[in-house]
Amino acid sequence: MEAKQWTVQIYITEDGDDTHARAVLRTRDTSTITGRGVARRNPIDRTVPEIGDELAASRALEDLAIRLHDVYSDDFVALAGPAEP
Repeated sequence: MEAKQWTVQIYITEDGDDTHARAVLRTRDTSTITGRGVARRNPIDRTVPEIGDELAASRALEDLAIRLHDVYSDDFVALAGPAEP
């Protein structure tokens, strides 16, 4: 059985009270899919950068999962139907 490895890298940037995350999935055939997420700190909340990082990253991963599902759906529809002899 062949083991496959896909890599997800998460890039996080902060701009004032906003934290932006980008989750990039790279498959072994070098395809890439990118998900994005944002977290905004309420100005009355304490400044805890890790919370913004975690929230933005989780939203980016959620977006990535949705985009990966869309790719699967498109591939499935393109290949659906009886196999040709």
